[in-house]
Amino acid sequence: MPDALTPEALDPHALDPDAARWAAVLARDPAPACGAFLYAVTTQGVFCRPGCPARPPLRRNARFFADAPAARAAGFRPCLRCDPEGARAALHRAAIAAAVAMMEQAEAIPSLDALARRAGYGRHHFLRLFREVTGVTPRSYAEGLRARRLMAALAAGERVADAVAGAGFGSESRVYERPPLGMTPGAARRGGAGERIGIAHADSAMGPLLVGATAQGVCFIGFGEAPEALEGDLRRRFPRAEVVADPALAGIVAQVAAKLREPALALDLPLDLRGTAFQRRVWEALRAIPPGRPATYSGLAAAMGMPRATRAVARACAQNPVALAVPCHRVVGADGALTGYRWGVPAKRALLEGEGRE
Repeated sequence: MPDALTPEALDPHALDPDAARWAAVLARDPAPACGAFLYAVTTQGVFCRPGCPARPPLRRNARFFADAPAARAAGFRPCLRCDPEGARAALHRAAIAAAVAMMEQAEAIPSLDALARRAGYGRHHFLRLFREVTGVTPRSYAEGLRARRLMAALAAGERVADAVAGAGFGSESRVYERPPLGMTPGAARRGGAGERIGIAHADSAMGPLLVGATAQGVCFIGFGEAPEALEGDLRRRFPRAEVVADPALAGIVAQVAAKLREPALALDLPLDLRGTAFQRRVWEALRAIPPGRPATYSGLAAAMGMPRATRAVARACAQNPVALAVPCHRVVGADGALTGYRWGVPAKRALLEGEGRE
């Protein structure tokens, strides 16, 4: 009779302790579950990131290292394609930072050609690098810059016409046709004055719950804090709005409470999302993440076509005003860690675990 299979024969890791790393190389996984590492190609004398776009080597020609110093000590040099030490990426970030500073300091938005010359690149190369580094195109960044200037002027009490002109918009009509702040300049200046926001409190499986909604849809969802703290959060977002209890929200707040009790339930609510164009784009990407399949911040940025905008994407996630409806809890760290969540890491863990049972 044949010998019984041993545990070693059944476990490929017993034969190859780097099997998980090799699988990550073959998959070109930029953030492998087995942790950070670099691999070297003995026939070429270079070391790479696991997500390197180059053709993978033969297994017998691959070596693995914990970091770049270890690979260099073994006689390997960094790959020019994936830039494992980040030297080229650092130069790119510095060049784009100089262009951004030029935009921030100029009264009028500089031309694309002027920005490219300041960065030291050709026009098309600059466009690609700018998007990789900032996560948006120069035009989108300029629109965001004008929006910030507009909001600052409105918050300081300037007249709408003066604020619009000072922020660099050609005319008021452009601002009203496509509101850069997710609301009209008048509404932003009033801080919600003249708006009515209905609210509904409830108890939930994760503590006190508050839902706020305008006539357009739900604009705030918060939970797990004292009711007065939740209401204070909403009022800071709309400091001059009329905030009143609204019995008509009973059905919506019941849906949200049910989601907190059983995270696997779907939640589809009418929303009134107010933010910059970039924030709204991130929030829409969050809504596309399927339950039970959390994404990483870097993965989300890459899926949006902005692989180097991880930090900007993370900030937009943190600024999400409607928990659960825009599921920012479905984004985790590159190593799978449950990084900070506005409503508490224990709540994030419970939501993810509950959705994973779907």
